[in-house]
Amino acid sequence: MKRRAFLALPLVAAGHALAQTVDGRANAGGGVAAYGHVEPGRALRFPRDHGSHPDFHTEWWYVTGWLADAAGNAFGVQVTFFRNRPRVAEANPSAFAPRQLVFAHAALADPRRGRLRHDQRAARAGFGLAAAGEDTTQAWIDDWSLALADDAYTARINAREFALDLRFAPTQPLLLNGDAGVSRKGPAPAQASHYYSMPQLAVTGTVTVADTSVAVTGTAWLDHEWSSEVMAPSVVGWDWAGINLADGGALMAFRMRDERGGALWAGGTLRGADGHVRTLAPGEVRFTPSRSWRSARTGVEYPVAMTVVAGGVELALEPLFDDQELDSRASTGTIYWEGAVRARASGHESGRGYLELTGYGAPLRM
Repeated sequence: MKRRAFLALPLVAAGHALAQTVDGRANAGGGVAAYGHVEPGRALRFPRDHGSHPDFHTEWWYVTGWLADAAGNAFGVQVTFFRNRPRVAEANPSAFAPRQLVFAHAALADPRRGRLRHDQRAARAGFGLAAAGEDTTQAWIDDWSLALADDAYTARINAREFALDLRFAPTQPLLLNGDAGVSRKGPAPAQASHYYSMPQLAVTGTVTVADTSVAVTGTAWLDHEWSSEVMAPSVVGWDWAGINLADGGALMAFRMRDERGGALWAGGTLRGADGHVRTLAPGEVRFTPSRSWRSARTGVEYPVAMTVVAGGVELALEPLFDDQELDSRASTGTIYWEGAVRARASGHESGRGYLELTGYGAPLRM
């Protein structure tokens, strides 16, 4: 499940206010095209579907990975670009009307520091400031970018406390999640997204901190997802994991939590070492917390260690370090935990990836 759209929500509200200023009134949807909707049975087509889908409400390209330098120091890395259609002021001919908003977020997890370095950008699409291309993956804001060219992704991020210049090369075919790329997120058919993953990406490039650049290599995971409705009203948050398995397989698993902490819906995709792909039904996925950590900054408690059972595979997830909380109250206002984790099976490390925990401080609302 993806999720990162919630980073953008306070800024979308700002875009709505801007639209009222530009248009002189709130555009309640009259004369404006409806949001796009997920179509079961629609085959995803590439490279077109690597690009943006501007008629949909929300879309994101999300990369997470494990990196290491020549000395063996481990890093977790996350780069996300969002596109949002606020659906206000679309009838206004002004070029300043916020028809499409672009947001980006990046984080670097270094256990030697013990907490995340992270930064974000936001801009209206257009004016040479930001865009999300429709032909293939090409999202950018100023000097931040994520692009697909020559059969590999590149991410260039110049953040306040760090910089990334990374290349992500596919080593296996993309992974369609759900029913041929239609991923249900709740009991109603409309609660769904178009969703695919690119696991086992081979990473090369550089990480720069405090004017010191180091060469890194590693393995990453990319998700691309777009939707106009993904949550049932009773959902307060979700847990998601994307794990590159040591045998070459891959596991994506999620659960949508209700107010009691139970799973209103769940799902996932499992690719075996032999390349066989299984789509996992709600009853085949279970998240069980095994250890919690409480943030001294926000007071929020997160189950940072989880046992995930998915399609007969059982993995114990342990964080690279506990304090991988994203506290963005000074900018977007969101608080959640998103961190690098090791996966263990029968006591042995069997994979690495990322775990995301949302809605633990307060319920999420779209």
